[in-house]
Order: sequence, then C-alpha cells, then structure tokens
Amino acid sequence: MKPVLLVIDVQKAFFKYDPVTTHSLERAIEYINAAIDLFREKGLPVICVQHIDQDDNLVPGQEGFDLPEQLQILETDLHIHKTYGNSFNKTPLAGELQKLGVDTVIITGFCAEYCVLSTCRGANDLDLKPIILRGSLASGVLENIKFVESVNELISYGALRKVLKG
Repeated sequence: MKPVLLVIDVQKAFFKYDPVTTHSLERAIEYINAAIDLFREKGLPVICVQHIDQDDNLVPGQEGFDLPEQLQILETDLHIHKTYGNSFNKTPLAGELQKLGVDTVIITGFCAEYCVLSTCRGANDLDLKPIILRGSLASGVLENIKFVESVNELISYGALRKVLKG
C-alpha cells in the first residue's frame, strides 16, 4: 500500500454556513491534523484540495478561499484547485498521484455528501483505493456523514496509525 492523505475543501468560507457546519468542520480538523502528523512522520504525501467558485467569490486571493489557521497544511504540500465536486475532474490530481506511485487515497474533508463522495467515486474510476478516515468528514447534515462512511471503505485513526507504523 502506497497511501496519500487527501484533505478536501477545508476552507474558511465554509465555516460561515451555519453552526452545525462550523462545529462539524472543527471536529473533523482534529482528526485531519492527527492524520497529517502521522503522514508527515512516515514521510508520506499530504495533498490539499481547494474548491474554486467564481460566482461565490471563492477564488485565490479572497479570504474565504484560504485554509483555516488551525489546519496543519503547509505551503510545501501539494495544492490542487478544483471547480467540480470530484477532485480528479479537470485537475492534475490523478497525474500527481501517478508520479508519486500512490495506490491508496485516504480521504478527509468537506462536504461529505458532495465533494468527498464524488472524489471517492472518482478514485474508484481510476483504480485507486479510496478509504475514508472515520471522524474526518464534515457536513451541515450530520446524518450525511454517517451515510458516506457507511457506503465507503472506512478506517479509524487508530487502525491507520497501526497500518502505517507497522
């Protein structure tokens, strides 16, 4: 297994939707940051995906496009910008993963039922193994997180730590 950690759409603009979404994102960031630490410790790649939407002024240079301060993404991490839900659609992500020799994508981020689910399906279409990190998804509808976790491969942080350290 050659994994990559994918952090999808954890951007400042999405913290302004409503209190449920904000709380969901804050909780997910705790798991995402723990996974980032684990991947860095093992020398494995971390990729940050950010959504662009011209109509919502969600573009580079605008505050809403930026990452929240508490998210431990570095400038040196690979950053991918997307305009569709699926992080692979019309982006260089697949090519970058191929260059890295990646076969497994550990997926985290926002919004569970949209971009995360679309990216899982996109990874499957490319013969990659998508795995959701339990606790690392966010949504304004908490039941949707449970649904997305239930229809995809899922791994807990403890199991991921054991697999990567083993």
